[in-house]
Amino acid sequence: MVMVRFFPYILIFFSVVFTTCNQKPDKTAPNILFIAVDDLRPELNCYGAGHIISPNIDEVAGDGIIFRQAYCQVPVCGASRASLLTGIRPNISRFIDYDTWADIDAPGILSLPAHFRANGYHTISNGKIFHHKTDKIDSWSVPPWVPADDLADKKFWRDYQKKENIEIMEMNDGSGPPYENADVDDNAYYDGKVAVHSIQDLRKLKDMGKPFFLAIGFYKPHLPFNAPKKYWELYDSEKINLPGNPYTPENAPRASMHNFGELRAYHDIPPQGPIPDSMALKLIHGYNACVSYTDAQIGKVLKELKVLDLDKNTIVIIWGDHGWNLGEHGLWCKHCHYQTSLRAPLILKVPWKTGGIKTDALVEFIDIYPTLCDLAGISIPNHVQGESLTKYYDNPMLKGKPHVFSRFFMGESVKNQDFRYTEWLDSAGTRYAEMLYDHNTDPDENFNISGENPNVILNALRKVNLENRIESEKSIEINK
Repeated sequence: MVMVRFFPYILIFFSVVFTTCNQKPDKTAPNILFIAVDDLRPELNCYGAGHIISPNIDEVAGDGIIFRQAYCQVPVCGASRASLLTGIRPNISRFIDYDTWADIDAPGILSLPAHFRANGYHTISNGKIFHHKTDKIDSWSVPPWVPADDLADKKFWRDYQKKENIEIMEMNDGSGPPYENADVDDNAYYDGKVAVHSIQDLRKLKDMGKPFFLAIGFYKPHLPFNAPKKYWELYDSEKINLPGNPYTPENAPRASMHNFGELRAYHDIPPQGPIPDSMALKLIHGYNACVSYTDAQIGKVLKELKVLDLDKNTIVIIWGDHGWNLGEHGLWCKHCHYQTSLRAPLILKVPWKTGGIKTDALVEFIDIYPTLCDLAGISIPNHVQGESLTKYYDNPMLKGKPHVFSRFFMGESVKNQDFRYTEWLDSAGTRYAEMLYDHNTDPDENFNISGENPNVILNALRKVNLENRIESEKSIEINK
């Protein structure tokens, strides 16, 4: 009886405690540690992939929130980043390919870091953030920094190749091997240097006396899969498996497939046809090693953040710019409208909010811009087309958006909780190919069911895609 009498007060007490723990403790502007990882699949230990060694990203996830159904706007790095960093959707003439310039496709649009800079933040770009380091250059308080590709670096590799009796290949022009496991220190490669430079910046920022927005772009696991030998040795090559669906989906349109030219450019990769199993296994091994290598670099930065006592007021966000195919459907790289290319990791840690949260809410990358504004307590510009994700901290069971959208060249995709639909349109707007996958019964997208008799679901998703297309085209004039 006593418990019954006091139960309402107990509920109120825990409600107050939970609310207090999820509020910003003071009015100090939070710092932003904005970590981008190129070509990162949502295949991490914290995403349920127990074979992947990613302890540092997992730790962030354990203290934050994992979005398990996050989708990029474009399955190619330049366009994906331009859309995310401007907060606007792609359309038929904006954010199309890897060579995208946000300055050209979205002139006058205030980028995410530029908006933070305008609100008193010191903004820094290290490594790969925009695809072109001089894109939206006014976003940064200091010039963007990337490791120098100088003669000393090239000489190091030439000497190493001679020492190890490795066939000398031209570096970084696509003609070399697609992987490498040299017995070298972390800092011999690009991402190790990015981590070192970012740690140096954190030490300077500690004493600057103003909030910072530090963007760090790690390059691996982008091709070629080059990582120090010790990261390759984390994985037993005998336990690496090929995907269970190395074939074109049943009834899939030809438009959905490609010849993965990005990989074909490397030495020992056949110009046509499937990748031999022995090479495929080596590539998967290399990809996994690169994920663990980049995870280690992230760990170094996070450790320094804690040593400097900056972690208590720094929001950490980790995202991959799109997914990547490792032989699923016989495809490699990105550049397609399958789940493997469109779904990507998104992890957010807010120090004053309770962590350890996983949500299956449907979200998309244009939501990152308003989320960080919301958390920092600064206004959200009118041009931003996404929605803040902060509500999922308090209610991770929310379903999220009714639809999320992606596009690549003439293909347009829409996903709801149960289905994903893609259609390809010619220059006249006529549909020439389409596919529909039921994620309840076919999560790996092996059976295109769009050829069945037109039904309510198919027609509804066609309509939603059309509405999004019209709205995206309108936004060109609004945003300009």
